[in-house]
Amino acid sequence: MSSPPDDFDPGEGRPTDRGPAVVPVPGRVTFDRFELNRILNLYGRMVADGDWRDYAIDFFKDRAVFSIFRRASEVPIYRIEKDPRLARKQGAYSVISASGLILRRGHELDRVLLVIDRKLALV
Repeated sequence: MSSPPDDFDPGEGRPTDRGPAVVPVPGRVTFDRFELNRILNLYGRMVADGDWRDYAIDFFKDRAVFSIFRRASEVPIYRIEKDPRLARKQGAYSVISASGLILRRGHELDRVLLVIDRKLALV
């Protein structure tokens, strides 16, 4: 076996010439880093409040779906979908309830997430 180079740091992963470790699969719709960060920030706040407990992320050829569960054994209470085919029409982002009702659709993720993002309001 060969030994790692002197400048190798185990926390950084193995040095390669192949490029980044995670390469998006061509032909699949994914959430980018900003979108996923925004969704996970909302998810983290709701978990801290005790409202949500689990999530799932699915990447399909035509859309990406972030499903939110109250319990892992149930159907998702919300689905946040990104469908680029609708980007020029109604907006690529939508929030869908457990019954299949589209709660909000739009071009900007932040505005679409406002329908489920309950913030503390000062009265």
